Amino acid sequence: MFLVTGGTGLLGNNVIRALVARGERVRALVRRPAEAARCLTGLDVEIAPGDVCDGPAVEAAMRDVTAVVHSAGHVHIGWSGIDLHRTVNVDGTRNVAEAALRAGARLVHVSSTNALGIGGRTFEADEEHVDPAIPPCSYVVTKREAEAVVLGLVDRGLHATIVLPGFMLGPWDWKPSSGRMMVEVGTRFLPLAPSGSFTVCDARDVAAGSLAAAERGRPGRRYLLCGVNLRYFELWRKIAALAGRAGPLAPLGPMQRVGLGFLGDLWYRLTGHEPDANSAAIRMSSLHHRFSSRRAREELGYATRPLDETLRDTWNWFREHGYVAAASASSSTHERQPA
Repeated sequence: MFLVTGGTGLLGNNVIRALVARGERVRALVRRPAEAARCLTGLDVEIAPGDVCDGPAVEAAMRDVTAVVHSAGHVHIGWSGIDLHRTVNVDGTRNVAEAALRAGARLVHVSSTNALGIGGRTFEADEEHVDPAIPPCSYVVTKREAEAVVLGLVDRGLHATIVLPGFMLGPWDWKPSSGRMMVEVGTRFLPLAPSGSFTVCDARDVAAGSLAAAERGRPGRRYLLCGVNLRYFELWRKIAALAGRAGPLAPLGPMQRVGLGFLGDLWYRLTGHEPDANSAAIRMSSLHHRFSSRRAREELGYATRPLDETLRDTWNWFREHGYVAAASASSSTHERQPA
């Protein structure tokens, strides 16, 4: 029996679908059963209502479980919300990891490349060689703390591996999560793109890599599950072309980055609500998050599909499920234009 946390999210949903396709018994720990009914409809999955922050609920969900993929987490790139991030990302991870240890279950803890650090403009970081200079925003800090919790329990006998995905796109992004970038770029004209670069991967490939880590991963070992390293500007141009829209004209310049970050932080001070465009997020997106998945390829058999396939499948899924209806109409009109 597999237990999956975060099963209504992009990665967790793809993990569940991969397990069901293999004929595995699957239980999903979900906070909102009604949401799970929509995200998991038609799948042979046992629903365990509960929250990773609720220790007794996690303990109950762990019954008869032999392996756990812990993909639940809270994500906001900014300076705010440290308490919520810590409650979900650290305390929730501790609940899941301790319950897995008591049950004798293997654990795959889903972390993030952001917990590791960054690469460089021409340098692909790996699990052992990375530049740690990354803004210490709430998400980064708590993902690092969560890894420390897991590794501490490995020392006590927990069989746990840590996977670190890059920026994931793919179908079954119900919320949507990282796919929100694709929806925004594909439905609006955004003249300026972030100035940095990142590694873009397919959630279906990361799901397969996570399950391989459950089967073949070494306890206490980190595995980067990444994809294509490219600039935000390049990706946004690809998405815009796929949607039949005009793409960005240029990356953000230094003064524009400073100005956007200042305005976002000012808005937070005035309203108490931190927008997505804040100084932490702007700084993060100006760095070069370039990584190598060599270890995962060699030890887990991790494989990635072409980026264009990921973009096409993700865009089609959003269109088929009504997330980009307006853009799809625009795209169809564009496609009928003469070359």
